[in-house]
Amino acid sequence: MGWITAEQALQVLQVRPQTLYAQVSRHAIRSRPDPTDPRRSLYHAQDVQQQAARRAGRRRDQAIAAATIRWGDPVLDTGLSTVSEGRLCFRGRDAVDWSRSATLEEVAELLWQARPDWPEPSPTRQARSAAPALTRALQALAERASHDPSPLGTKVSELGPQAASVLMTVAETLIGDTPAEARSRPFHQRLARQWNCPDAADTIRQALVLLADHELNASTFAARVTASTGAALSACVLSGLATLSGPLHGGAVARVQALVDTTLVQGAETALAPALRTGRWYPAFGHPLYPEGDVRARALLASLMASHGRLPPGFAELQALALARAGEHPTVDFALAALARHHAWPEEGPFTVFALSRCVGWLAHAIEQVQQGALIRPRARYVGPPLISPAQEANNPTETRAPSRWHPG
Repeated sequence: MGWITAEQALQVLQVRPQTLYAQVSRHAIRSRPDPTDPRRSLYHAQDVQQQAARRAGRRRDQAIAAATIRWGDPVLDTGLSTVSEGRLCFRGRDAVDWSRSATLEEVAELLWQARPDWPEPSPTRQARSAAPALTRALQALAERASHDPSPLGTKVSELGPQAASVLMTVAETLIGDTPAEARSRPFHQRLARQWNCPDAADTIRQALVLLADHELNASTFAARVTASTGAALSACVLSGLATLSGPLHGGAVARVQALVDTTLVQGAETALAPALRTGRWYPAFGHPLYPEGDVRARALLASLMASHGRLPPGFAELQALALARAGEHPTVDFALAALARHHAWPEEGPFTVFALSRCVGWLAHAIEQVQQGALIRPRARYVGPPLISPAQEANNPTETRAPSRWHPG
């Protein structure tokens, strides 16, 4: 995420300085002190661009699409979740408040608007302990997607059990416990038992609830696009899981852990030096939807502090420096990394929690997209070489054709 000067922000916004300062005071645009000159401020480039797009009024379709795809206006209708005024809500219910007692199974029932009718774990499931959890889950979903039926035309009452079946497939492969263990325990207890950290069960439960859905993030959008084609629910989750695996999404926790490791060896100032110098922040800090801080991270870190009194080594130093020097708050990736470090989760632990939880949201969005019955097909804004007319092609065949990369001449 880049930061720009006041002069650059005013040029983009085409407003007076007073208007810029008013937008900062309303938290529409984030600002922070300039590390090179504390008397000056820098402004969050994406926030400035978004406000400029909104001020433009009646914009051309291309401009609308460009602004939308980069943290802009909503592009799809949904009744599932939203981030509004710093709160995350699931179907109008405050997710943080609910996370104090709810389970992932209860979130699924709320978001799917159907009784899941959880199926029995497969007694013939073959263990694939040699493969990473992500590999096992992708393989299992790919196998299902090749023969599972399309949900198009299926009664809403039947989609809940189908979704539950897909979620159980993901849980079996990610958690890796036995069918007998899976049959008798909710997801958070299964994970705590499998990882041999029973004291972390309630924290895992809360994390599973808070991560279940988050508006139209990258992996959810991928799942909805797949659902809009009429693909099976397992194919929708396969799309979401593949997207989540990227280092800028579900894989961001690993980057946070590396940042903490650098802090432990060289100190927080050295670890954050590149971000402080360039304004391009790590996934550990700053979320465009939460100017005052990611509420999911705040809730999870508060639970950790309440039960253990402190954060793991390195985390508190990073958190304090990022807030003091840049006004940036921790993200949920930072919180997951702290939980994993404190409770000694396995290396795959944070991603497993994220993927299992978000699977509930992907399935909810897939069901909603099927009910809406529309194909998602955005247009592209062409920025390549000028288009060549047939007349130009005929008059200048040699000059207008680009040479082949694969054949001589």
